[in-house]
Amino acid sequence: MAFTYAQLKTAIQDYTDNTETSFVTNLPVFIRLAEEKILKEVQLTVFRKNSEGTMTQGNKYLTVPSDYLTPFSLTYITSGGAQNFLLFKDVDFIQTYTPNEATTGEPRYFAQFDDDAFIMAPTPAENYLTELHYFYRPDSLTAGSESGTTWLSKNAELTLLYGALIEAYVYMKGEPQLMQDYEKRFMQSLQGLKMFGENKQVTDQYRSGMIIRKQA
Repeated sequence: MAFTYAQLKTAIQDYTDNTETSFVTNLPVFIRLAEEKILKEVQLTVFRKNSEGTMTQGNKYLTVPSDYLTPFSLTYITSGGAQNFLLFKDVDFIQTYTPNEATTGEPRYFAQFDDDAFIMAPTPAENYLTELHYFYRPDSLTAGSESGTTWLSKNAELTLLYGALIEAYVYMKGEPQLMQDYEKRFMQSLQGLKMFGENKQVTDQYRSGMIIRKQA
């Protein structure tokens, strides 16, 4: 099954038997917190994206996309047509490698400078076309219409539901035993999602063979 935004809100209220005004007002918060928890726990290839940009001559910073979370790779194309991969380092390494930002050349390294930009070394000597492959933050289910869906609401509905129920019960200061039950169900569904995202989405049986599990 799949949840629309309206259906998921109704399910949370039905499970908790709570229609109190402030609780209903916070339903979008419970859903967003569950989405955030899932995104931080599981790498799903469906949330990978490529984005083209341009390094600016004499500027050691490169703006990251607004939906960026973490990088997979950053490449640029030289004037000769070669595609070069930059190595990901920390900011201290970058600043030690080229303490003088006026030192220009073909960049070799990049680091996450802050939430909005990468820093590169050496500083680009030309305007280079870039391609960033990255893990992105998808739009929340709460950002759409009542009848709207997202990949998580269609393909990870149990994980999303129990994640939201945990947040709802934290808000309600609910019964510890029921909270433990929701947490257990959330972790079980999360493990299935991790298996899908970190194994089934990145392997095929021809090259890797079938997954063999130990017999009970």
